[in-house]
Amino acid sequence: MSSPEHKQKIWSLIKDIKTGMMTTRHGEELRSRPMVLVQDEYDGVLWFYTDLESEKVFELESDNDVCISFADPDDHVYVSLTGVGRAIQDKTLIDKYWNPFVAAWFPDGKDAPNVGMIEIKVVKGEHWNSDSSKMLKSVKTAKAKMKGEQPDLGEHEKFGLDK
Repeated sequence: MSSPEHKQKIWSLIKDIKTGMMTTRHGEELRSRPMVLVQDEYDGVLWFYTDLESEKVFELESDNDVCISFADPDDHVYVSLTGVGRAIQDKTLIDKYWNPFVAAWFPDGKDAPNVGMIEIKVVKGEHWNSDSSKMLKSVKTAKAKMKGEQPDLGEHEKFGLDK
């Protein structure tokens, strides 16, 4: 797990990206789909709305290991988080995070029987953050190659279990 400071770091990297690609296992295949964050803070758990009758929910029931990745190529920020996912129907959470964007996906409203939440408890992850432009990266890479070193292209950190 990570410290409160590190959780704030992760949140600072993903909060403006909002949409992550969640990967689940469908039999022997891996499947990814976009999921939109609904929370306004991060404490080691990510929350997303879902249709409780969707394939991703059935996939989580048979294998609850998930990976969700966030990318902002314009700002050179990349985050991959691995955790345990589950679908729940918690009216308190549904009410707490409900908004007009979510309502567009659920035309029968928040009290419809298929409205639920996906909870991902993050156990490990990795992030990259480089504020360098492509040109600066190219220069750093060329200099490092000439010196026989690896280029410093920004921050990269692994955290959690089995770093």
